Amino acid sequence: MEKRVSVRGRTARRVVQIANHLPGSNAGEFRMRLSERERLWQCPGHLDLIPLNMEQFSMELLRRKQDAAKSDRMDMSEGKRDESSLFGASGRGIILQLHGGGYYRKMHNTYRNMAGLYNELSNGIDVLSIDYRVAPEHPFPAALEDALAAYQWILDQGYDWEKLFVAGDSAGGGLALALCLYLRDHGMQLPRGIITMSAWTDLTKSGESYKENFERDPIFGGSKNTLVYKEGYYKDDTPKNPYISPIMGEYTGFPPMLMQVGEYEMLLSDTLTVAEKAKNAGVEVKEHTYKGMFHVFQMGLLLYPEAREAWVEVGRFIRKLSRS
Repeated sequence: MEKRVSVRGRTARRVVQIANHLPGSNAGEFRMRLSERERLWQCPGHLDLIPLNMEQFSMELLRRKQDAAKSDRMDMSEGKRDESSLFGASGRGIILQLHGGGYYRKMHNTYRNMAGLYNELSNGIDVLSIDYRVAPEHPFPAALEDALAAYQWILDQGYDWEKLFVAGDSAGGGLALALCLYLRDHGMQLPRGIITMSAWTDLTKSGESYKENFERDPIFGGSKNTLVYKEGYYKDDTPKNPYISPIMGEYTGFPPMLMQVGEYEMLLSDTLTVAEKAKNAGVEVKEHTYKGMFHVFQMGLLLYPEAREAWVEVGRFIRKLSRS
């Protein structure tokens, strides 16, 4: 029997469609205005959010408070600020979270909530979220450079490779794949696993779903005046560059991947094509197309069954690889 979309899932899809098609607004503009006016994020009592300033961008490390307290004691016993002891990273796991937003939007509170969920479902793995530089002021390769710098920071802290994951949604999903292509191409250590949610992997917009789902995509559908059609990110480069459009890359040697996508997305083929290429290259890939769902429906966290199922799947993927 074919699985049906839940009532809450259909309602969420409708709300998203209305919010992104208000008169006089472009897809994504509504959410951008909300994020600019968002309140200071309230960190849950059992977690600590540690701000970190890099040379070109900022990061936030989210971890359980008891672990942060242990790190503080280690730091005090040494009598000096040593980052390797401050973060107590040796033997610990970590998820590098790369946010979406078409390479034009900065990180906002939804990603802090998502970081909290990653931490919870992984049984306490740290989460590093980076606010990488974005277009048009900072076109490619700025985002990739920042992702690489954050990844190198993780390696420098002594985190356990067996519990190192790279995760991203939308443009962040594409950036996660681009980062791992770069790591593989330059002989660097790849993560234990990769998680993508509605990954934007094809900036050439050549996939069949760009046409087939153009009218029914509740976020990007019905208009070419959206983030999908902006070209400022790759500027003087070509969208056929695999580090810009990972759909153009080859996936030999990649770690296991979990790739989630919504059935109604214009970007559906971005995930399906990469998943197929990776499988053909011998990579362990779990691709899950969620019936009736829209772009990054996982931002609903646990509010409706489809989003809840997706996050449970993410947690299962992380815990399985962390144990093996």
